[in-house]
Amino acid sequence: MGLFRRLTNVLRPAHHSRDVRRELQFHLDERVDALVQGGMSSADARLTAQRQLGGLVRQSERTRDAGILEWLDSFAADLRYGLRAMANHRLASVVAIVSIGLGVGANTAIFSLINAVVLRPLPVAHPEELVEITFGERHASFTNPLWEEVRALPALAGSFAFAEADLDLATGGVARRRPTNFVSGGFFPVLGVRPLAGRLLQPADDVRGCASVAVVSEGFWRRELGGAASVVGTTIQLHKHPFEIVGVVPRSFPGIAVGHATDIYAPLCAEATIEDNPTFLDGRSTWFLTVMGRLKPGQDAETASRELSARAPAVFAATLPPDWPKREQDRYLKRTLSAVASPGGYSDIRAAYSTPLYILMAVVAIVLAIACANVAQLLMARAAARQREIAVRLAIGASRWRLFRQLLTEGMLLSLIGACFGVLFAQWAGKLLVRLLGASRGTVFLDTTIDWRLLGFITIVTIVNGIVFGLAPAWRASRISPQSALRSGSQGIIRGEPGQRAGKALVIGQIALALVLVTGAGLLLDSFRRLVAVDPGFRTDGLLVVRAELGATGVPDSLHPALEAQVLDRLRAIPGVQSVATSTIAPLSHMGWNGFVVTDGFTPRDEQDGISWFNAVSPGFFRTYQTPILTGRDFGATDTEKSPRVAIVNQAAVKHFFGGAPPIGKTFREGNGDTPGEPVEVVGVVANTRYQSVDEESEPIVYYPATQAGHFGDQMRISVRSRDALSITPAITAAIAEVHPAISLDFVTMQDQVAASIARPRLLAVLSGFFGGLALLLALIGLYGTIAYSVARRRNEIGIRLALGAHPSQVVGMILREAGTLAGIGLVLGTVLTLAGSRLLAAMLYGTTPTNPATLALSIGVVLAVALSAGAIPAVRAARLDPATALRTDG
Repeated sequence: MGLFRRLTNVLRPAHHSRDVRRELQFHLDERVDALVQGGMSSADARLTAQRQLGGLVRQSERTRDAGILEWLDSFAADLRYGLRAMANHRLASVVAIVSIGLGVGANTAIFSLINAVVLRPLPVAHPEELVEITFGERHASFTNPLWEEVRALPALAGSFAFAEADLDLATGGVARRRPTNFVSGGFFPVLGVRPLAGRLLQPADDVRGCASVAVVSEGFWRRELGGAASVVGTTIQLHKHPFEIVGVVPRSFPGIAVGHATDIYAPLCAEATIEDNPTFLDGRSTWFLTVMGRLKPGQDAETASRELSARAPAVFAATLPPDWPKREQDRYLKRTLSAVASPGGYSDIRAAYSTPLYILMAVVAIVLAIACANVAQLLMARAAARQREIAVRLAIGASRWRLFRQLLTEGMLLSLIGACFGVLFAQWAGKLLVRLLGASRGTVFLDTTIDWRLLGFITIVTIVNGIVFGLAPAWRASRISPQSALRSGSQGIIRGEPGQRAGKALVIGQIALALVLVTGAGLLLDSFRRLVAVDPGFRTDGLLVVRAELGATGVPDSLHPALEAQVLDRLRAIPGVQSVATSTIAPLSHMGWNGFVVTDGFTPRDEQDGISWFNAVSPGFFRTYQTPILTGRDFGATDTEKSPRVAIVNQAAVKHFFGGAPPIGKTFREGNGDTPGEPVEVVGVVANTRYQSVDEESEPIVYYPATQAGHFGDQMRISVRSRDALSITPAITAAIAEVHPAISLDFVTMQDQVAASIARPRLLAVLSGFFGGLALLLALIGLYGTIAYSVARRRNEIGIRLALGAHPSQVVGMILREAGTLAGIGLVLGTVLTLAGSRLLAAMLYGTTPTNPATLALSIGVVLAVALSAGAIPAVRAARLDPATALRTDG
């Protein structure tokens, strides 16, 4: 019989069995007729024919087995039996499926993020050939002169540079910013991306004085431009400059920076147009480019690095910044170039979140292990209840391997159904995690669709789960002695201690792992609590930061101070505005301006020790932020561009650079020992504030008056204090439009800025807290099941104790001691594991240590309380047993 026919018979077993019976019956009848014609009686002929055929039932089974794929048929029978067993134990099956689903779903969700952020290559031709060019760091920023030297090197098959930006599409008022890449001419050719419409940027588009052309993404084309077929040749406004659209990039290429979907691509040479600065691209200290390339055929990254390194001295000599100190120039000339494999492109999200994601992966793997232990206990209990059934099967000839395979199949079936539920949960959880990631970085684009890596991960997890929690019950059940099991009575409880020891070992492991997760969650929650409680040195409520772009106004730079003064006057006149100030750096914006400070009597321990943060602020800045001036004065109208230079310093600067002595009237110089600047007099001291982010320590900060700090581009950063920060944004927009309608505005509340600066700790705290609670719940269920099973097994013993006069409280104490013993052993093991593994969290904690005794003690107390609660329910039930009923039960 052919393979296809045998496979078809497996899919229709009843029809195949009916055909076999008909065929055998036909042969039997033919033989009976022949024997009757030979002189036998009808009854003797039928008996003889049946004997000659070898038994109708046995021959039917043999014929049926020959006409099917026997292994597939038995597997299908195991599946059908497993489904019936699940239907007969609905509650237990639902608990098992939900446990597996949550564990698999959590693992799949975290792995999908790891896959999208770390593992998935760029959707371009041969991404394995892509490399990032660096000079000693994993990611390095390049200047344009440096890039122009590198692109001329023959070490690679091709190279390109790009810079990320958010360009404004509006012509005034509230900004409409879209993610933009300035790219070199080789960007699309080297990557091998093809246009959806029109053409993409070419080397001819990237020359000094280039035309203002741009390429848009398919998503932007459909969302912002209506998907018009005539898009090629139309123009869009980028920072008030017209750019002609020459092509559309297909949706399959979201951009080179993983996590950010780029909407617009403009040639690198257009940066000078956007900046309104023809010499912008010549800046040897303007670090803003990322450089990547493609390896030559047969070349590897190490070979490319050697070639780049050999040519590095000439590259750095040709791009040496002439205004740098001699020591910095010497260090610059010693740099080298190298190529690092980058099939996944560049991603700041990868740099910030790869380690936390791997830690979360370990956390959810532990949750899955606890869930597997619960399901293993459930299947062991079900196998115990089916002891007599298994014994009967063995007694009538079933092989132990056949029983082992059947029980293992049931475990695999539970794992498969749980995994399907888990995949659905992972789809929802993955989208939620992407939104949480976007809380600190605006819109985050991550491709979390199922690919071969994710599918392989789900398959492996499903198979391993089924084997892990199905193997032990199958092994134990298949080793049952039929004689002992059939003599053990009707209750079906497996005798002896091996089963109990296995169940108790699983519970101990669950409690130990739960303690690890609860302690880790406690550390991260405590760290986040401390971050939230940090005083940044100013009041955040009612504070609005406005970024105003002046570049497109057409007002010359020399008149910007007057324009800024008009803006401030209009804002102060708005009803409800309490104070207004400007600053070069907005606090907690992750932007920075630093440099060397030289003072008499201060000798830095090393080069970094002499660095301070700087900011340039207008009079009233400290009043607006409600940062107290401790001594001295605020900046005023007398601090002009022509007056002697002055500064206000914070407490950290006083302690660091002046040894804690009163600094009022003292001077310092900005710069290093080779080229110090002119003297600056300290006229005030303010309280410490956080500069870039909440989780940093208070560092030295020097404040200059905005009138003496020079010109810092075309942006105003205006801080406005009022009772309700967001309610006055329309009034601010209208007031600034009256000054000049071309000024574009961005708004952010300081409270949102603070929240964004602690987004990663919040993500870790929330997820670790959720998974820690889930692990605790699963451990509680496991301990409850083990104690309840133990009580059921000792039902007769408890009945005898009660009949002989034991008080119910003694029974409760006995059961709780058993639960407490298991919990105690698990807590000891968990404490060892916690102390060994919590050091992995050290870099992610603020204000606490990985071995914080208070957090560990609290976690132990919580896990112990939960464990005793799990044992209390079966203990109370045991104490309420009726001795007569318990003694009549065969236990």
